[in-house]
Amino acid sequence: MIIALPLVQLLVMPIAADYEIKNVNISVVDHDHSTYSRKLTDKIIASGYFRLNDYSNSFTNSFDQFQKDHSDLVLEIPKNFEKDLVRDNQGNLFIAVNAINGTKASVGSVYLARIIAAFNSTVRAEWVQVPSGEGPPEIEVAAINWFNPVLSYPFFMVPGILVILVTMVGAYMCALNIVREKEMGTIEQINVTPIKKHIFILGKLIPFWVIGNLVFTLGLFGVAWPVYHIVPAGSLWLMYGFLSVYLAALLGIGLLISTYSNTQQQAMSLAFFFMMIFILMGGLFTSVDSMPDWARWVARFNPVTYFIDVMRMVILKGSGLADIKQHVLIVAGMALFFNAWAVLNYKKTS
Repeated sequence: MIIALPLVQLLVMPIAADYEIKNVNISVVDHDHSTYSRKLTDKIIASGYFRLNDYSNSFTNSFDQFQKDHSDLVLEIPKNFEKDLVRDNQGNLFIAVNAINGTKASVGSVYLARIIAAFNSTVRAEWVQVPSGEGPPEIEVAAINWFNPVLSYPFFMVPGILVILVTMVGAYMCALNIVREKEMGTIEQINVTPIKKHIFILGKLIPFWVIGNLVFTLGLFGVAWPVYHIVPAGSLWLMYGFLSVYLAALLGIGLLISTYSNTQQQAMSLAFFFMMIFILMGGLFTSVDSMPDWARWVARFNPVTYFIDVMRMVILKGSGLADIKQHVLIVAGMALFFNAWAVLNYKKTS
């Protein structure tokens, strides 16, 4: 459970966790049946983002497909579309978007709007009168993508998913640590020994600190590197240095939960509550910058946020210690705070 399951998840999840929206089902209602309407339809389907669900001249039938969730968008091309475009230099199109899935609706409609805009530019270029032997005027844009040149989603997602898996393994297992001793009754034998509280907490922390490093190493060198060809651009020592500090903070939270819980069910419930907040508000699936103000404040107290940032900065950008210094200081402060709290809250009788 500690080693094999996270590796399987790291193999599967980056393939499914993709921000790019594809296979958007579209219904085209063509009342014009002209050359331009067919060219526009072909351009939409050829983009690779849309699948033609139905092509008809009845809006009622296509809207029925829309209501049954068989189509995500309906594009209606009115009658005399080509004639209006040639005669009046403008034409109207109607787009209906199924917004039940807000992400798919917004991204799909943006894709469609860009394709229509590109089609419009092509048509306008055909109408420009230029001297013979010269092509129509064009504006050429050259884009250079830094740090992730081919815009590969696994390059962006794998570091964050690896952080989440290490977080879940460390937090859940550590949260069950002391409370398991309570349920078995062995905690009483430890309490009557002369061992200091901070030594006891440290002894509970170190094994899971080692396990967290092991899971991270297997995920990075066993999956990310050979399977997704993700080679860190920055220093591995810097990455492992931050991992060590992060695990100290995370395991401190797990030990703190364990000191407050009396049963494993209580510990699991508390750990699940905090893990959901850490994961959903850590910046893996939603950018922290796009969150409302109150959510950004919550993210500032989330250690996962800082580790995901550091992983992407070191692996993709090759950032150095000067770039992540603030992250290190904040997470180190969290480590001291939560472990000190766990030591103080641990009730030991001698």
